[in-house]
Amino acid sequence: MSLPLADFILYPFAVINHNYLSWISKVQVNHPAVLRRAQQVQARRTVKKEWQAAWLLKAVTFIDLTTLSGDDTSSNVQRLCYKAKYPIREDLLKALNMHDKDITTAAVCVYPARVCDAVRALKAAGCNIPVASVATGFPAGQTHLKTRLEEIRLAVEDGATEIDVVINRSLVLTGQWEALYDEIRQFRKACGEAHLKTILATGELGSLTNVYKASMIAMMAGSDFIKTSTGKETVNATFPVAIVMLRAIRDFFWKTGNKIGFKPAGGIRSAKDALAWLSLIKEELGDEWLKPELFRIGASTLLSDIERQIYHHVTGRYAAYHDLPMS
Repeated sequence: MSLPLADFILYPFAVINHNYLSWISKVQVNHPAVLRRAQQVQARRTVKKEWQAAWLLKAVTFIDLTTLSGDDTSSNVQRLCYKAKYPIREDLLKALNMHDKDITTAAVCVYPARVCDAVRALKAAGCNIPVASVATGFPAGQTHLKTRLEEIRLAVEDGATEIDVVINRSLVLTGQWEALYDEIRQFRKACGEAHLKTILATGELGSLTNVYKASMIAMMAGSDFIKTSTGKETVNATFPVAIVMLRAIRDFFWKTGNKIGFKPAGGIRSAKDALAWLSLIKEELGDEWLKPELFRIGASTLLSDIERQIYHHVTGRYAAYHDLPMS
C-alpha cells in the first residue's frame, strides 16, 4: 500500500485555495520518505508465468516506440513504424490466443524532421498509431523561445498529434515559476489540438522538491502528460523521481478533478523494468491510469526484451535477438 501523501509533501493544506503560484514556493518534499518508498518498489517480487505474459503484452500498448538518433533516416523510421504496428511476432500472439486483439504500441516518437516520414509509413501500413514529435530545442531546450514555438507548429503541420516539449531548466533552478508557467502556456497554445507532453529533465533539476514544483507548474499550465526525461541526461527515469511526480499528479487530481498522464523515459530497457513501472502506476494512481491515454513508457530497446520474454514464455527457451523482427 502506498504511503500517505503527507509523508512526502510537506505543505499547509489550508493555503491551497486560489494563489497556486505563491503556494508553490512553500512546498518541500520529504526526501528520506521518498527513498524508503522507492526501495519498497524495487524490492517487490514480480509476477510470473501467464500473469507475467499478460502484463508484458499490456506494457507493449504503453510504449512510445522511439528513435532519436542523429543518423535517423526515412528507412529506419519506416522500420520503426512497421514494428509499432506489429510489435510481437504473430505466431507468439497466436500461441497466447491474442492474435486478434490488435496489439500495437501507443505511438511512435521521432524528431520533427522525421514526422512526415512516420506519418507516411503509418498511413501505408493502414493504421492510426499516433505520431509524437519532440520539440522546443530537444534535448537541451536552449534555443530562442520563438524558434521553439515554431518547431512545435511545424511538427503539428506535418502531422504530429503529440508533442514532447522540453522545459528551460534554468527557470526551475532559479525559482522563476511564473515564467515557467507562461512558457508552457505558450507551448500549449502552439500545440493546438495536439497533446502536450512536458519533459521535465528531472536529472537536471537539482532536487526532488524542484521536481514536484515543476510537475505542478506543468500541469497547471495545461500539459496532458508530464514526462521524466529526454533520455539524453546522465540520470533519467528513476523511482524516487517517479514517486514525486506521481504524487503531484494525484494531488493535482484531488484538487482539480483533472487526470494528467505520466511518461517515464530513459534507461527503461528490460521487461522486468516495465513490470516494475506498471506496478508502481497501479499502486500510486490505480487502474484508471493503466491505459495509453494516461500512461506511456518512452523507450527504444525495451520492446525487444519484452518480445524475447514472450518468446521464452511460449517456447520455453530464449530467442537470439536475430530470431525476432528488428525495429
